[in-house]
Amino acid sequence: MNKLNWIAALSAACALALVILSQALPFGRAGVALAGRAALPAQSEPLPHVDVDAQAVAALVGSVDRGARLYDKWWGETGGNAPAVDQPLWALQTSNKRSGADTWRCKECHGWDYQGKDGAYASGSHATGFPGIFDAQSKSTEELVAALTGQVNPDHDFSAFLTEQDLADMAAFIHEGFVREQDYLDYASKAPLAADVENGKILFQGACAECHGPDGRSLNFHTMEEPEYVGTLANDNIQEFLHKARFGQPGSHPAMPSTYAWGWSVQDAVDLLGYAQTLPEK
Repeated sequence: MNKLNWIAALSAACALALVILSQALPFGRAGVALAGRAALPAQSEPLPHVDVDAQAVAALVGSVDRGARLYDKWWGETGGNAPAVDQPLWALQTSNKRSGADTWRCKECHGWDYQGKDGAYASGSHATGFPGIFDAQSKSTEELVAALTGQVNPDHDFSAFLTEQDLADMAAFIHEGFVREQDYLDYASKAPLAADVENGKILFQGACAECHGPDGRSLNFHTMEEPEYVGTLANDNIQEFLHKARFGQPGSHPAMPSTYAWGWSVQDAVDLLGYAQTLPEK
């Protein structure tokens, strides 16, 4: 399918309302067990553990783009409630002052560029000192399941919250989904190393303007007092923009399409970033 057909398909996808993203079972709020998952603990209780069949996970077909959205905010993608307690490993760092649900987001420790302490989160308010996940690309699905379900480190246990399909999707993303963003982005200037802005404009008008508007301001991602639009994000956080442009937004309604799933290249997403940086920020 050529690029124009991809664009037409994306435009149609953007126009769909109330699309249910999640195909995973939700998990419960504190003290309540739902759909076969363990109940979330109260603030003072230890997190529950659920035994997972790693071989069964490895036999599933994983979705790279859904795994990327789980990496972003897994409870947004599954449709569940976020944990209220801090992720246990959070106690090992003191520089990042976030708490509660934020501490459970994969991206909060490992970064939008997947490099953790060696990437964009080497310093600043998001810095934790935790490593990235590039080394995990060489691990088997069974090894990744072990790491994600507390078998390697009991404090890194997501087994109560992620289904076997969720874990398969996460493994697919880790194996196939991410790239070294320094090959495409200049971190110092917060700009693409090379972008075809005209191509980015064509892609935006065909695939994004239906929902975001011709100037990127039809959807406000933040508040009326401090609005955040496409142009705002594109100029403020190039790593986050590239991740979301490629894989979509967890739990959005209508569903934000994944350009990765539609066959766009990384360079197409970078071109989109280049054009988005020309759009109004306020």
